[in-house]
Amino acid sequence: MLNNINFEYPYVFLFIILYILCDIFCKKKKTTILFPNIGKVNNSINTFDYINIIKHILFIFLLIALSSPVQENKIKVQNNKGYEISLILDASGSMEQYNKFNIVKNVISDFVSKRKNDKLGLSIFADFAYVAIPLTYDKESVKRLLDRLQVGIAGTQQTALYEALFLSSNLFKTSKSKNKIAILLTDGVNNVDTIPLDKAINKALKYGIKVYVVGVGSNREINKKVLKNIASKTGGKFYQATSGQQIEDIYKEIDKLEKSKIKTNVYIKKTYYYQYPLLVTVLLSIILLLITRKRRIL
Repeated sequence: MLNNINFEYPYVFLFIILYILCDIFCKKKKTTILFPNIGKVNNSINTFDYINIIKHILFIFLLIALSSPVQENKIKVQNNKGYEISLILDASGSMEQYNKFNIVKNVISDFVSKRKNDKLGLSIFADFAYVAIPLTYDKESVKRLLDRLQVGIAGTQQTALYEALFLSSNLFKTSKSKNKIAILLTDGVNNVDTIPLDKAINKALKYGIKVYVVGVGSNREINKKVLKNIASKTGGKFYQATSGQQIEDIYKEIDKLEKSKIKTNVYIKKTYYYQYPLLVTVLLSIILLLITRKRRIL
């Protein structure tokens, strides 16, 4: 309980020097009195000694009270302004070529580890799209699922890109976050007609989602025009990668561009203890008064 005790006015203790000097040089002149009864003399001397001791203790406690002992505890409050991020991953058959899928999984897993104050969700698409994990703060769950994902989990023949964007946008339906982004990675061209492109884009716009699009492959493998269109209309950015290192660099850049702003407010809780030495001072003053009064009566 007495940890981190400080004194608000420590200079008050300088009065100890003045007190000692006065005690030495400002003593009252003593008058010698002869008593016929030596016992009463001894009692008088003992009483006088007790009075001096009480006076010294009283003065010390008075100084402690005046110096205002206080205990300070720092309370840190974080105002998290984290992001809500939807990770949309192409798991179609073409992602198996050149070990692309495993490379992407490792890059995304590292990205997830860096987003400590954010909520993340994961959607997968190939022949069809589905939400694998809704928005959550549980990063370990996202990483464990990523580790278990394999090409073909949603089919191998088609690429339901627009459906994936539309479906993942629903993750933000009840979101109140001001920072909502989606990172859509694909190495192919949409060839599933379940959702039109404009509907998918409008869905993202409706919930204020900024979409970063990562096209993996050459211009012949991806529809660069469509991917750029998705990114530009939602306020995001289009990236093209042809190597594992480029994919890693892209996710690092997105991480820097959309970094969470965490503001920590530090509050100092003060607990004052001056009342305890002050109480001792009052009690000693009463005792001193009673002893002095009794001595005068005697």
